[in-house]
Amino acid sequence: MIAAAIAVVPPLIFGQPLYTWIYRALVLLVISCPCAFLLSTPVAMVSGVTASTRNGVLIKGSKYVEEMKNISTIVFDKTGTLTEGKLEVTDVIPLNNYSKNNILQIAGSLESRSKHPLAEAVIRYVEESNMDFKEVKDFESITGNGVKGKIDGKMFHIGKKSLFKGNAEFPEELISKLQNEGKTAVILGNDEHILAVIGLMDKIRDLSKSTIAGLKERNIKTIMLTGDNEGTTKAVSAKIGIDEYYSGLLPEDKVKIVDKLLDKGECVAMIGDGVNDAPALARANVGIAMGAAGSDVAIETADIALMQDDISKINYLLDLSRKTMSVVKQNVSAALLIQVALAALAVFGFVSLWVAVTLGDVGLTLAVIMNALRIGIKNKNDTIYESEKHDINIDYPNLKLKGQN
Repeated sequence: MIAAAIAVVPPLIFGQPLYTWIYRALVLLVISCPCAFLLSTPVAMVSGVTASTRNGVLIKGSKYVEEMKNISTIVFDKTGTLTEGKLEVTDVIPLNNYSKNNILQIAGSLESRSKHPLAEAVIRYVEESNMDFKEVKDFESITGNGVKGKIDGKMFHIGKKSLFKGNAEFPEELISKLQNEGKTAVILGNDEHILAVIGLMDKIRDLSKSTIAGLKERNIKTIMLTGDNEGTTKAVSAKIGIDEYYSGLLPEDKVKIVDKLLDKGECVAMIGDGVNDAPALARANVGIAMGAAGSDVAIETADIALMQDDISKINYLLDLSRKTMSVVKQNVSAALLIQVALAALAVFGFVSLWVAVTLGDVGLTLAVIMNALRIGIKNKNDTIYESEKHDINIDYPNLKLKGQN
């Protein structure tokens, strides 16, 4: 409408040359083409998502790139996220006259029906001890506490200490000793007695401490959630520098804590790897799954997956989000300012048609695209992440690819 008015009003009312004002109207129409403005955001987002994929971070939509910039609190699951999730049996302490072999055979048989990381450690230890598993009947998984089942006609239970509340034989001192050493205590018992305490230990990931330190530098609050005991959780928290921790949690408790943070106005990212983490991953503003070690449910539920289980990529992800949104603002601002300025100049005849095409339309569009592409280019001012410091290049001199001499 403005272009039509410019083409018609001056010649009809003021007697100006028709050719001059039609030309200026055409220039204005070319400059008004919104290609650069409309491409400002999607091109930058695609560049950001592509750059993250090359760095082992799979983002399931551009909106999560934008959301990561607003994150104020990051909630971590412990086992398999901040720790490697590869627990090892360190102690087998029989009670009530049961031998170590009997304890291991019963524990391994029960845990062979479970998929929990604690169960895998026990199963692996029993297999390495060359023992056979016994048949388990009436097996039942007790969510967040353990499992039970009948072996040789007797009912046995194995799990955390909450499974044996009220038992007069509860070995409190023994369990406290293991927990103070940073170990997880698993208890085996039957309907009458506690038969054994099994100690397990999980190794903290090499980059967990440096990752938490990097998050603090970026003013991000860190919280650890786990179903593990207080002693072990406190020990892990102290070693890596977590701001807050919550222990002894069931899956629904993790969701409640995330909900409380959201109610306080926090923008929350949740990082986990297991089936138990899926509800909290879905509830958080951004759910992040450990891609290689994570369960299928966690990866499917999450908005972002760390494909190499590299926890330090969290800091990379935050920096990428901020850089991408900065480029989006630059593109939008530049496109608007340049096009508005050229449009104003075009009305007064200071812009020719070829300038409108090369600068105001095609040129500005190319400039926006080129500015977006630099998101994936690392320069000397960019942060060097801990994972990059420890990259190892391995040469395979005898390896020949297809078609290679």
